Amino acid sequence: MVDMHRLDLPARKPRKATVYEAWERFVRGEDDVHGVRPEVALSWHRCRDQYGVDPSLTEAPVATADVDHALEHDVVFAELGFRAASVVDEVSNIGGVVTVADASGRVLAEWGDKATRAFAAKANLAPWYCWSECATGTNGMGTALETTSPVVIRGAEHWCQAFHDWTCAGVAVRDVVTKEPVAVLNISCWRSELPKAAGAWLSNAASRTQFMLRRRARDAGAELVAAYNHARSRSGASVAALDPAGRVVIADEKASVLLGVPSSTPAPDPAVRWNPRLPELIKAARYAAKQASHNPAWVGSTQVFTHLADDPTPISFRPVFLSGHLVGNLVSFGVSEGEQLPRADSGGGARGQDHAPRIVASRENRMVLLRPPEVSFAESEGNDVWLSTDQGRLRAATPALDKLERELGGSGFLRVHRQYVVNLARVREVERGFKGELALVMDSGADAMVPVSRRNAPAVRRELGI
Repeated sequence: MVDMHRLDLPARKPRKATVYEAWERFVRGEDDVHGVRPEVALSWHRCRDQYGVDPSLTEAPVATADVDHALEHDVVFAELGFRAASVVDEVSNIGGVVTVADASGRVLAEWGDKATRAFAAKANLAPWYCWSECATGTNGMGTALETTSPVVIRGAEHWCQAFHDWTCAGVAVRDVVTKEPVAVLNISCWRSELPKAAGAWLSNAASRTQFMLRRRARDAGAELVAAYNHARSRSGASVAALDPAGRVVIADEKASVLLGVPSSTPAPDPAVRWNPRLPELIKAARYAAKQASHNPAWVGSTQVFTHLADDPTPISFRPVFLSGHLVGNLVSFGVSEGEQLPRADSGGGARGQDHAPRIVASRENRMVLLRPPEVSFAESEGNDVWLSTDQGRLRAATPALDKLERELGGSGFLRVHRQYVVNLARVREVERGFKGELALVMDSGADAMVPVSRRNAPAVRRELGI
């Protein structure tokens, strides 16, 4: 979902030389990013160390033809096009252009000042070309797709030097269920400042489009509840309805105990659905959604560990559709039907850490690359994720704890609380409270303690063998 906080347009002139000097150092391989905003510094890191984008690139590459998206995405593109057309005169008057791109960064349409569009054409800032961050480096459209908030990229903050004469602001519209980007709206100006109203206009356009997606998602949730009720009337198996992201819309009494969610309580609104905190189940649900979206007749099964169960439980997935669009799956417990889902290597304990990717964090004016064993635990605090590490407390580059949990799931990390993910290998003691509640004493100094929520306690006991 789009973060609707105010889109600030940072002052340009006092920062220009400092940012350009930092850009020169970073391109040479140094990690000193003094004077650069954190979101831009993290983007530079992705461009240099993850994507390997050539900073001397002078034009965007042609977009790939292989695009896979749902009908709802086409509706979003049309809505954003309408929003862009409604302000095209205002944007043209300040010498700007407005663009709409899809989730891959492929520009779909462009409007605005004729002279500016001519300059834009030289850099391939036009339909058919790709402005994802991995293709073209730090820019308004590509970087907005990588973050959960609106972004402004000004001058030398662009990764490619050829784009340093541009100032742009972008905001991504995200699927309200999966949180994956659907499209991005962007305003760009050549050698001039963005208007003060640009931030408010972008946020308003994205908010209105997001509202349409929320309404559609609520309808999809209601369809899942109806399918659940129908299944319950025809089968004696325990049943739950999960959306494509693996969140629970409704579960019967037995399923609710296994999943650690409320019983028989519908949650059609995506804002109030429950996260079962079972990485295996969530991964299986996402795999099932992907398979069913390409084959409506698909049915699959697997086994997962659930809350309060020491042995794996067989489950089956059966897709649910609304007007031909996949809205989720019915999960039957104790049933094995259909295609067997692929089994990933389990990530218990410290297994998999040798091959795990680096964790990116920031500290003041430097990027810090960490190996999983160096991280004791991660904590969500507002819109940020903080890491307790051997090098102190650092802000993670990953903006959401759920995403970090998925990235570290195979490296011995476990979600123990809605605000905490811990490295099981760094747990030194387990403390039990008067009412049986658990707290983990971590080896990160000063006997740091992490609370364990009641519904995550069985998984913690199982993983730690207590």
